Amino acid sequence: MSEMIVETPDEVVAFLKAQHDLIEDMFDEVLHASDPRAREKPFIELRQLLAVHETAEEMVVHPRLRRETDDGDAIVDALLQEEHDAKTLLSSIEDLDVTSQEFIDELSKLRDAVLAHAEHEELEEFPRLQQEVDTDDLKRMAAAVKAAEAIAPTRPHAGVESAKLNFAVGPFASMLDRARDLIKQAIG
Repeated sequence: MSEMIVETPDEVVAFLKAQHDLIEDMFDEVLHASDPRAREKPFIELRQLLAVHETAEEMVVHPRLRRETDDGDAIVDALLQEEHDAKTLLSSIEDLDVTSQEFIDELSKLRDAVLAHAEHEELEEFPRLQQEVDTDDLKRMAAAVKAAEAIAPTRPHAGVESAKLNFAVGPFASMLDRARDLIKQAIG
């Protein structure tokens, strides 16, 4: 059998857009699981991707837009509010029974919010970055995003939406999250 090789985009905007598409697919997988008990594993994977994705954007992408554009502060502030709201909702969903209708209802609200947020980034933030930042820097930013994701917390932490807070609190939160994930996995 031949191996399928999937190449990761090496430019930050293409990389993040690919993750947005993956996040949308993962929401669909959780929401349309044929067996309600089968939602748990894909939900955990979705929660982890959302957490590391947003952390990396907060550490690398948003600060760069603030520096590069005159209206970057307004764009980023609006995005950070959306991210805070999504993290708060995601945290509350974590406590729900994945087989319940309440879980589906709340996850559907989160999906709508996250996809609207991704659209805002793709329409407002990403084009500005591509306009203001050269291709080599966009590639370096992709590498920085990937590095940030590798060490990011795996659970949402509402209130930690700035680069400074992510650098200060992120490593400790990541360590605790990853330990909590391993313990949960070990005990079932």
